[in-house]
Amino acid sequence: MAGKKEFYLRRLHSLLGVIPVGIFLVQHLFINHFATIGEEAYNNVAGFVGNLPFVIVLEFVVIYIPLLFHAVLGLYIAFTADNNPVRLGFFRNWMFTLQRITGVILLFFIAWHVWETRIQKALGAEVDFQMMADILTNPIMLFIYIIGILSATFHLSNGLWGFLVKWGITQSPRSQYISTWVMGIFFVLISIIGIRAAFAFAYPEWFI
Repeated sequence: MAGKKEFYLRRLHSLLGVIPVGIFLVQHLFINHFATIGEEAYNNVAGFVGNLPFVIVLEFVVIYIPLLFHAVLGLYIAFTADNNPVRLGFFRNWMFTLQRITGVILLFFIAWHVWETRIQKALGAEVDFQMMADILTNPIMLFIYIIGILSATFHLSNGLWGFLVKWGITQSPRSQYISTWVMGIFFVLISIIGIRAAFAFAYPEWFI
């Protein structure tokens, strides 16, 4: 029974990493990308999303609770998984290891990001273009955010590859090979979107 329970927990962990957490990440990156158009464009879109009805309930049900479950179980998997990329040298084993490393990085990065934005909003601050600009004009914070963005986009892209395998969608070696390339392209595209947004907050004059 314990083995069966762990099997279903891992399936749920995989599913929540894609729906809703993965979908939220992509949506969040696209909203941030409006910063490349200008301060007003970003504030309008972010303001609309931030003022949705029952937004606090939606955030907890759709983001925080699934994310917390995914993070806690992910840590358990990260520290109990048996993998040795140096000895084996297989590409997939390296991807497995990087998935766990980026997961740990994201645990700290997301906690810090929530503190800087959502918690500050609860304390009365305005989450807008100027808030993000104040954070990201610091070169150290910009570097940290880029590491966080790349960790998030890799974790999602590689996680999607694993999701397709676990759920029986890509079973043949050829389908997994194709999926590797598709997810690699996906990783590059959403990384560009995220990094462009970060630089738009830090250096808006570059996008005029």
